[in-house]
Amino acid sequence: MPVWLREYSWRQSPSAVYLSLPVRGLRVTPGSIFCTEQYLKVSIPPFLFEAILYAPIDDTNSTAKIGNEVIFFTLYKKEAAMWDSLTLANANKEKLQCLRENAVLRAHEKAKEETEAKKVTKQEHKKYALEATMKLEEAERKRIEDLKEKERQKVTRDLELWKKQQDAEKQKRAQKEVELHQEVEQLKEKKKEKMNKTRIPTEETSKTRLKTTRGHGSYSMFSENLKEEQLPAPRAAATIKINFTSRVFPTALRESRVAEEEEWLRKQAEARRTISADLSELEDLKEEEKNPDWLKDKGNKMFVTGDYLGAVNVYNLAVRLNNKLPLLYLNRAACHLKLRNLHKAIEDSSKALELLTPPVPDNENARVKAYVRRGTAFCQLELYMEGLQDYEAALKIDPKNKTIEEDAVKIRHLIQGTTQDS
Repeated sequence: MPVWLREYSWRQSPSAVYLSLPVRGLRVTPGSIFCTEQYLKVSIPPFLFEAILYAPIDDTNSTAKIGNEVIFFTLYKKEAAMWDSLTLANANKEKLQCLRENAVLRAHEKAKEETEAKKVTKQEHKKYALEATMKLEEAERKRIEDLKEKERQKVTRDLELWKKQQDAEKQKRAQKEVELHQEVEQLKEKKKEKMNKTRIPTEETSKTRLKTTRGHGSYSMFSENLKEEQLPAPRAAATIKINFTSRVFPTALRESRVAEEEEWLRKQAEARRTISADLSELEDLKEEEKNPDWLKDKGNKMFVTGDYLGAVNVYNLAVRLNNKLPLLYLNRAACHLKLRNLHKAIEDSSKALELLTPPVPDNENARVKAYVRRGTAFCQLELYMEGLQDYEAALKIDPKNKTIEEDAVKIRHLIQGTTQDS
């Protein structure tokens, strides 16, 4: 059952009715209020307020304000008149039910009309937006077409201008060719005239002239003039011999570095002599097995797998092939340390340090390893002073290496302990 809200106050003017409905402690939303021309309802379950108004009102312009736990209604009358009461008096239940149903029905119809109006408005807006978009697209298309047309006209003008220039150049070339042809013809004619002037006379004319010039003390000017006017004889054919400087490298001698090339050739020859000197037992090996770098990589792999003796044998062969690679001695020293061949480890580390000269930044890492491995071998032989010297040398090269620093501290403690015992 609903709880009816009976407390309200109202006042009126000839044109409006002002209704105040207290709703203490209730949460009111706009959806809780329903109003038509002659029916007013406030539903806040389980509370309900309902009023069949005395006369019709303008529900479109009427307002309801919610605040301070009060709903204040401003209801504008359709006809200006004073009401005898707020609600319709002496109304039976059937009439009230009919008015309520009519109010609900009108509200549904009004909502339906508003929905239809909104749909129509929305469609009009869509239509307007579509028309505006089409106009914009048409304007943009027209602008692009104008740009294309202008570009086409520009290209056409440029093409016509280029054709005119090509025609003008062709005419100039043709004119030059004609002039050149004329010059060649003129030169040919001049040459013919010159040849006609210097042509040798016939035998009869020469005999006649010779007869007329014979006599005591006479001489022939014709023969001398003929020698001067005659063209030179053609050159004799000959063969020119060209000798090239023998070169090992494909570059020209003027572009090569002779000293560096000779040094490279000397090293290659020395390497070939080393390989073929006393390694007759290596004839059965493959070509890559005779490469010291390949052997070094193979020895590294064997060291990683724990085959230290096999790695030492591989490094021995690589050293026989090339005894100038410090990494071979350095890696073999690591194998000797694992095999407890301490004296050999010291010997290989020392040889690696000899080859790692001069000391440069590129071989810092290798020198550090050589000092550490030799120092480790010295310490395992209980030669702590020599081992400490090698560790300190490694620290000078790599002062930020914490592991080497800690090992050096341990060696110092061992030296101090040995001194105290003695």
